[in-house]
Amino acid sequence: MDALMLVGSFVLLIALRVPVAYSLGLATLIGAWWIEIPFHAVMIQIAGGVNKFSLLAIPFFVLAGAIMAEGGMARRLVAFAGVLVGFVRGGLSLVNITASTFFGAISGSSLADTASVGSVLIPEMEKKGYPRDFSTAVTVSGSVQALLTPPSHNSVIYSLAAGGTVSIAALFMAGIGPGLLLSAVMMGMCLLFARRRNYPKGDVIPLKQALKICVDALWGLMAMVIILGGIISGVFTATESAAIAVLWSFFVTMFIYRDYKWHQLPKLMHRTVRTLSIVMILIAFAASFGYIMTLMQIPSKITTLFLTLSDNRYVIMMYINGMLLILGTLMDMAPLILILTPILLPVVTSIGVDPVHFGMIMLVNLGIGLITPPVGAVLFVGAAVGKVTIEQTVKALLPFYVALFMVLMAVTYIPAISLWLPSVVL
Repeated sequence: MDALMLVGSFVLLIALRVPVAYSLGLATLIGAWWIEIPFHAVMIQIAGGVNKFSLLAIPFFVLAGAIMAEGGMARRLVAFAGVLVGFVRGGLSLVNITASTFFGAISGSSLADTASVGSVLIPEMEKKGYPRDFSTAVTVSGSVQALLTPPSHNSVIYSLAAGGTVSIAALFMAGIGPGLLLSAVMMGMCLLFARRRNYPKGDVIPLKQALKICVDALWGLMAMVIILGGIISGVFTATESAAIAVLWSFFVTMFIYRDYKWHQLPKLMHRTVRTLSIVMILIAFAASFGYIMTLMQIPSKITTLFLTLSDNRYVIMMYINGMLLILGTLMDMAPLILILTPILLPVVTSIGVDPVHFGMIMLVNLGIGLITPPVGAVLFVGAAVGKVTIEQTVKALLPFYVALFMVLMAVTYIPAISLWLPSVVL
């Protein structure tokens, strides 16, 4: 009955179209009242939920990504990707995936990836003879890898939701393997479509121009080297790397590229703060929600439930994958990570799944949800940027859903894809 009051009130508030963050907060108060917990104990949990040094990584990485997206870095990375793969048949679709890989490894955001890369490449692909719905589908599906590769904001949120017991650096390293696998599979799909549909070959860029493009893009690519190199070498933590990423992106945008005007910075800061305020409120209320769940022993009850369904870890992981895929289509990613991690982490650790590995499984599942209706935020952004309907985009995405599911199965049942690099580097 306790769990029904807490979860039921949350679901009811969501159904009444109350914002997710406030639904969490109100459901927490209802749950606390039901089990007779003083409200001031809930307030302490809300304050404590955001009073963590590691949380500083989120605003810094979001700000760095916003500066990079609007400061011309995405356009230069697209040009650099064109030098690498643009000359083969279907080259522009490969450029799209490659540019998403580079930009995702700098911004850590699928939304920023879709908006910035899509605004440059979707019109260009259409001009070269690619269908607009296919171009949008490539952009949207390729952006999922930004959730996996460092500096993924969602890896930071997962670490927080796990109670700080999972290293952010380990999660960053673990995301590289699945991210590269996803990009490789997407590129394979693009090559297959290019051959079947006879998409055009790209032009070979002259050596002198190619060298200029590479040098121009090098400043942006250095952000990846600084972030990853600093963490791997132990020079600074993931949080400190986020602050350095802001300084580097600001320096490159304002003093090297100089495409962005100084008077535009206040508006960019305002948009960033608005985004962050929503995220921080969500994290604060999710902390109190998790506290009430723990008092109600919901995680242990869920663990018992899953273990009664089967004692086979592969079957249990299939159940969990199915649940995550369904929930990922119904709710945004960050609240699901904050709500489900405290519930599911005891389940998977009890059957021998590494918490870092499970983090990658969760991110891939919920990443697929971001590009799937009815609540796929990245899908909506991609359709808006591509100027096509949601229905057209989803239809074009169907083959890519199959490829993403194959990646999910590989990440779920081959732990080395996620765990090999952290074991070697850290």
